[in-house]
Parts: sequence; structure tokens; C-alpha cells
Amino acid sequence: MSKKLKSIDYGLEKIFEGAKDFLPLLGTDYVEFYVGNAKQSAHFYKTAFGFQSYAYKGLETGSNDAVSYVLKQDKIRLVLTTPLHSKSPINDHIVKHGDGVKVIALWVDDARSAYEETTKRGAKSYREPFVEKDEYGEVVRAGIYTYGETVHMFVERKNYSGLFLPGFKEWKTEYNPPSSGLKYIDHMVGNVGWNQMDVWVKWYEDVMGFENFLSFDDKQIHTEYSALMSKVMSNGNGRIKFPINEPAEGKKRSQIEEYLDFYEGAGVQHIAVATDDIIKTVTQLKSNGVEFLSTPPEEYYMAVPNRLEKFSHELREDIAKLKSLGIMIDADEEGYLLQIFTMPVEDRPTLFFEIIQRMGARGFGAGNFKALFESIEREQTKRGTL
Repeated sequence: MSKKLKSIDYGLEKIFEGAKDFLPLLGTDYVEFYVGNAKQSAHFYKTAFGFQSYAYKGLETGSNDAVSYVLKQDKIRLVLTTPLHSKSPINDHIVKHGDGVKVIALWVDDARSAYEETTKRGAKSYREPFVEKDEYGEVVRAGIYTYGETVHMFVERKNYSGLFLPGFKEWKTEYNPPSSGLKYIDHMVGNVGWNQMDVWVKWYEDVMGFENFLSFDDKQIHTEYSALMSKVMSNGNGRIKFPINEPAEGKKRSQIEEYLDFYEGAGVQHIAVATDDIIKTVTQLKSNGVEFLSTPPEEYYMAVPNRLEKFSHELREDIAKLKSLGIMIDADEEGYLLQIFTMPVEDRPTLFFEIIQRMGARGFGAGNFKALFESIEREQTKRGTL
């Protein structure tokens, strides 16, 4: 193992020891989107991405202000929520931002403690701890704001044996397309405004006990026209990873600036979901109608063997097949990874998804940044937003 990764491992071990004191995170519980039409959005995520019907809350369950559809695929749970009347504050979020991520829910063993410890360290309260009960037990939840209007909800479900949350019922449908092989959320990326990245890095360090274990500046993440900076935050056990991006000066408008303009503020830029077989997954997603960024040029794939160095002989996938699907390859000291990015899944050029398969690598595809951002810039040119 390299000295760099040994240092990362040691740092994460030490922060994990500290995290045990006030904020142990067990994983991502769910991600909630505020959307204009949850029923239709649910059909899209089922048909396009292979999610299955899981749980439902609406008028039929006694919810008179909002409806929520819960979709599941392996360990991933998406909640799609729509207001049922014009007076709902959810409308304000949708009008300003369009469809997008509102809640990143984190699974904890003690939601009251997580709320108390983070708010006393400076977090702004979204909702104080509250208890929801039904015949299956109780769930405790509490929330704090992070960047923009995004919320971290702490979810304690150790005393609950129900399907999802009290107030939800099982959602049964005849139409449940096959899974596309998506397994879990690998990381979620946030975009923040000019000179705000370090502000939120410090917030995650101070409030959540996270560690900044990777950083990329505008010398690493740039093209001829635009640039950005990014820092990756991780909790102690490495289960939760939040890269944070901010714009950097360039000749033209960067993808981060485009996002901030159309989302009208800071928010979640993309959700990276893991698969064990990216070729099979992407092939299926494409056949389902999911649109991906344009394929990198021929030179990119010709350079792969040299770029991967010692891992080139371990590459199990055929480069020609990866090229035909537009899948990119990168490597670090621990192995290689395969990744591809969808087009925005909303009409606004904001939220998109990353499909990633890790073959030992712990990085985020730094060797792919130039090719990726050139692909994004080609789409920006079409939209007239570069």
C-alpha cells in the first residue's frame, strides 16, 4: 500500500475513533427528492433505472398534504415526494430549484444524540427529534441543514420492524421491471458557490466529524475553457462520502456555474450508484432509454493501457466494449475503477447520476476528469450555456 493511502487509512481510523464519541453513521438510509409529479417520476425511475415499487404514503394512508412513493433497488431507497396543495412549502422548493434532492437521510443508532451533537457544534436545525409509531414499533428522526436548502435527516430505526416508516404502506404494482444491477450509493456530490467549498469542508469537519481525505484543484480539474475545485469528505468508517465542488476561474462558464444558475443555489449535483457489472448495467440502462454523456474520443481509449500502468494486465473488461458504451477507466494505488455519467435527469441541467464499479480503487476517477468535463462542455455548447 502506498504511503498516501496508508496515511488516508490512518486518518480515517483516527477520525472513526472520534466519530464513535458523537456521530457514528451506519450508512445512507434513503434519499428524498421533491418533485412536481411523484407518480410519473416513480414510473421513470422504475422503467429507466430498474427500481421496484416499495412503499407509499398519500391520501389513501391519511396523508393530506403530500404524497410519497418509495422505490428500492438492493440497498438504494429513493423517496419521491410531491405536495397535494398550493400552500405546501414543498412547492417553494420545486418552484425555485426544480425537481431535486431535498433530504440525504443518514442511518444512525441514536437520532436524538446525533441531532444534539451536531447542533451544538453549529448545525442549523431543520427539525427537532420526533417519534413516529405504528404497530411495528417506532422510528426517531431529526434533521439539520447542510449546503443550500439540502437536509441531513438522522434516522433511528432500531426499534422498528416495519417496511419503511410509520405512515407508509406496502406499494404493490403489477409492473416491476427487472433490476439493472445497482447496489448501493457510493457517494453524493454537492455543488456550492464561489469560495464556499472550504466553508463547507470546515462545516463537515467541525459539525459532522468528517475527514477531508482527497482534494483536487483547478490545475487538476480543468479543460481549455473551464475549471473547478473539489474536496472529498468522508466519515470515519468510510461509508458516507460527500465530494464538494466549487467553480474556478476559466475562459468560459463551468458546469458548476451552470448548475448554480439553473438550480438557483447550492445543492446535490449527482448521485453515484455502484454496480458489480458495469457493462451489463449500462447496456440495460441504455436499452431502457437512459441517456449518457458522449463517448470520449479514440485517443482516450488508446491511452488506457499506459494510464493504468501496473493494473492494465488486470483489466478484466474488454476496452473495445467499454469504448462502445462510453465507459471510462481510471486507476489508483489500490486498483482500477470504471465509471460513466448520465445526462441530467431533469429538464434543468442540474441533477445527474454516475454509475461506478470499483475494482479495488478508492479514488474518484481523477484521470478521467478532463475527458468527462470535455463531454459535459459539448453538452453545454448545445444548450448555449458554456
